[in-house]
Amino acid sequence: MRIADVRVILADIPVKRPHKMSFTTLERVNFAFVRMETSDGLVGWGEAACLGGPTWSEESAESVGVTIERYIAPWLVGRDAAGIEPLRQEMARRVQGNPFARAAVEMALWDLNGKALGVPVHRLLGGRVRENVELSWSLAVESSEAEVAEARAKVALGHRIFKIKTAAHPVAHDVERVRRLREAVGPDVSLRVDANQGWDRATALQAIRALEPYRLDFVEQPVARWDREGMAEIARAVTVPIMADESCCSLHDALAIARLGGVSILALKLTKSAGILGTMAIARIAESAGMSCYVGCMIETSLGTAAYLQMALAATPVTWGCELFGPLLLEGDVTRTPVQYRDGAILALDGPGLGVEVDEARLKEWAR
Repeated sequence: MRIADVRVILADIPVKRPHKMSFTTLERVNFAFVRMETSDGLVGWGEAACLGGPTWSEESAESVGVTIERYIAPWLVGRDAAGIEPLRQEMARRVQGNPFARAAVEMALWDLNGKALGVPVHRLLGGRVRENVELSWSLAVESSEAEVAEARAKVALGHRIFKIKTAAHPVAHDVERVRRLREAVGPDVSLRVDANQGWDRATALQAIRALEPYRLDFVEQPVARWDREGMAEIARAVTVPIMADESCCSLHDALAIARLGGVSILALKLTKSAGILGTMAIARIAESAGMSCYVGCMIETSLGTAAYLQMALAATPVTWGCELFGPLLLEGDVTRTPVQYRDGAILALDGPGLGVEVDEARLKEWAR
């Protein structure tokens, strides 16, 4: 499977309603799509989704595009696509950092290999350990009334897990939001909170202790990503489990967090960890440390969501479900058939490769 061509398509897709987080209010998602073709005409696809530029991390769709086109594609053409691991290692040597760019390329390699062998990627990862993955819906609406209405509408559709974006407002405001949501959805619905690094240590302790009566599943990334020691201290000082997201991008991060103790959940994201192989390595560290995992997202289309899902189906410690809701929040998609949801879960994909087919005409509608 000699790689004959690697192309990047930049695109922007609006969200159905503004998505308010501690660091930005998202109006549209910026994408870099990778189209990789072999000499015999087989095509594989990858995707990197970015939240309104270099906001969540240092990478943007534009930087992903330049990195791939100038520094990865030239040496990748002519190589054997079957060698995912050696190609991954060479990418890491040639391109320091830039995990989103490397992940999009690696996704396309996995898609090609699954298609060539006629099997879904989760088969190549050892086989799936679950038939579906429970879905968490993120509540990030400016109006508290609209947020409650959205939660009630989702409960009526079968959703039983909600994650509330916090830290864009004072603690008292967020506590009142959670109180109203708990009252609206009842005691049997799971609620979680994500601060996206928005609090300092003192504020995080104040907020989490104030939120404890509302029986949260976990609090995600309460403090800055560099403050692992603070996150560990907070985790030991509260009763709500703490999850690391922005602090856990590599297997070295995962190992450091496990050694510090306190934090009990790791958030997995393909793009922050440079692809499926890096993400599976983090999952193995979590498993060996007695920790559990959750699959986050960057609000991907059905293409990127399918890649995340293949990993989520095969990674044993993913016991907290996922937030692979991107196709439900975006105004448009790029695949012939979208990923499927039922009864508050995202369903397994068993087609070859990533399990979805990109519709290049649909992609062109959103391309720059």
